[in-house]
Amino acid sequence: MSTHHHQPDAAGHTVAHHFDSAAQAYEASKLGVWLFLVTEILLFGGLFVAYIMYRIMYPEAFHEASHHLNRIMGAVNTIVLICSSFTMAKAVQTTKHGQLKAAANYLFITVMCGLAFMVVKYFEYSAKFAHGLLPGAHFTNEEIKAPAAKMFFSLYFMMTGLHGIHVLVGMALITWCLVKARRGHVGPSYYTPVEMTGLYWHLVDLIWIYLFPLLYLVG
Repeated sequence: MSTHHHQPDAAGHTVAHHFDSAAQAYEASKLGVWLFLVTEILLFGGLFVAYIMYRIMYPEAFHEASHHLNRIMGAVNTIVLICSSFTMAKAVQTTKHGQLKAAANYLFITVMCGLAFMVVKYFEYSAKFAHGLLPGAHFTNEEIKAPAAKMFFSLYFMMTGLHGIHVLVGMALITWCLVKARRGHVGPSYYTPVEMTGLYWHLVDLIWIYLFPLLYLVG
């Protein structure tokens, strides 16, 4: 075990004893986050493969069911997340340059974009519940005649629901970074939390960019 004692940097961050330097700690953190993101891609990749397989098996049912999704709401959420990726990138940039007030503002806007996404998703889900467009045995809609439509909505709620959970986790992490920025606990010498959270948020955005056309537009 290392016996080095590191002094806090300008942002009040102390390098853990098992790292030789702040640079080593940063690289280890970045590697860890990238490995975690790979597991996230594998998780959603499995769902994408399942969706494609069932779509090939039941093309008519999936085509009919997809027309019951609200493309306008889906498009609005796509725009919201793309904007949030921009503000998140600006938050990382301004943190690196020590512009913590601007960084806090960008982080706040990003959280608000995430909240807007979830509000739109709430109204979208509410409409599905009202029309009986539910997964599996809970499917009660009588407009769609194809039995396999139940599978479409099972995959729809599984994929968008899991993505929604990731959005909520991202919002919590960004709020944590926002608090650190306002307290001056991050800056040019220590911006690891903001950058790592940014990587996670960009993946959440990227997954939705694939979900939107796959679920809403391909039909």
